[in-house]
Amino acid sequence: MLVDAGLNRKETLRRLAALGASVDRVDAILISHEHSDHITGLPGLSRQWRAPVFLTPQTRAGLVAGLAEGVAEKLGRVETIHAGQRFMIGDIEICAFSIPHDAADPVGYSLRVNGSKVAIVTDLGFLPAHVQQHLREADCLILESNHDVEMLKVGPYPWHIKQRVMSRTGHLSNHTVGEFLSDGEAFDARARWLVLAHLSENNNNPHVARLCAEQALCRRPVECAFRGEVQIATQLTPLGPFDL
Repeated sequence: MLVDAGLNRKETLRRLAALGASVDRVDAILISHEHSDHITGLPGLSRQWRAPVFLTPQTRAGLVAGLAEGVAEKLGRVETIHAGQRFMIGDIEICAFSIPHDAADPVGYSLRVNGSKVAIVTDLGFLPAHVQQHLREADCLILESNHDVEMLKVGPYPWHIKQRVMSRTGHLSNHTVGEFLSDGEAFDARARWLVLAHLSENNNNPHVARLCAEQALCRRPVECAFRGEVQIATQLTPLGPFDL
């Protein structure tokens, strides 16, 4: 199962091979939202694996508008889902949940199988209570830590883009993630793997993101300490695999 398809077919297959993963079959491609960095490789990958694509109706409309004319019609089987819906693909239970981002109908996903849970949520401006609830009990939590606020403020982006990134429908900062991770009620700290993802190349640094997260985790009460491992997903190097 693939969540989002921002890299083209050739690069996706190259990165899978670098991890020692030869993937001959994919049962589904789950799309979180229609922004180009999440759908660029979708046409080629859906054809490669003849995999059905799962997305909300609003995301599908935005995807059709964003792809070249006629490309969306070549995706093959498209399955409509809705935020709040639980559905099965094989023996994997999937839950799509709404997230606050400036897209048509963005969702995060949690996946459960054989007693293990993976939750993935990127591209959101803040962490409302319902999102926090969906992240609970995750064995592997993939969470956006997009930018350092000060780096963003003095960085190369135009001001209107900076405002968008910092807005409540933009992206999570290292500081916001740190506040979540340090809160014993918001974050249950059960994850074996905490993966910080979707880091900005211009407005963040992997070492800064890691330091901010680890300092936040150290502020947790002893009785609910985090005993897992923090990993940083970068733009150019594939990460994993993770044993659950």
